[in-house]
Amino acid sequence: MLIAALAVAAVACLVAVVSVWRVVTLERRFRVLWGDGDGPKEVARELASARSELRSATDDAGDSLKRVALVRYDAFGDIAGRLSFSAALLDDDGDGLVISSIHARSESRTYAKSIENGRSSIELTPEEKQAVAAARAGKETP
Repeated sequence: MLIAALAVAAVACLVAVVSVWRVVTLERRFRVLWGDGDGPKEVARELASARSELRSATDDAGDSLKRVALVRYDAFGDIAGRLSFSAALLDDDGDGLVISSIHARSESRTYAKSIENGRSSIELTPEEKQAVAAARAGKETP
């Protein structure tokens, strides 16, 4: 009975030593992680800063001309190869521009028209309208 009690006491001491060792190790890791005690405040400041930067980047991404569509066509019946094109470059609000290049036998002409909310103050050609609609829908055209 005495031997059993000593064995239980030895196991209890061993468990206590292991527990103390774990607590000391955790405290050491905690000090490294949080530094001099301002760690939680610093982490909160960094997190707030990161959230602000993410919000700003998200806003900037919405303003970028990332909705793009290209429509190729034959502007004149005597020229084949679909060398003329209209390209729409828009942001998330449908603002941007449409660029058209009309290819003829002896010359090419290029035009740019501003687009606001998917519309232009200058009349758009059917191909330009198609390019703007495809860009707003986020679809590529053939």
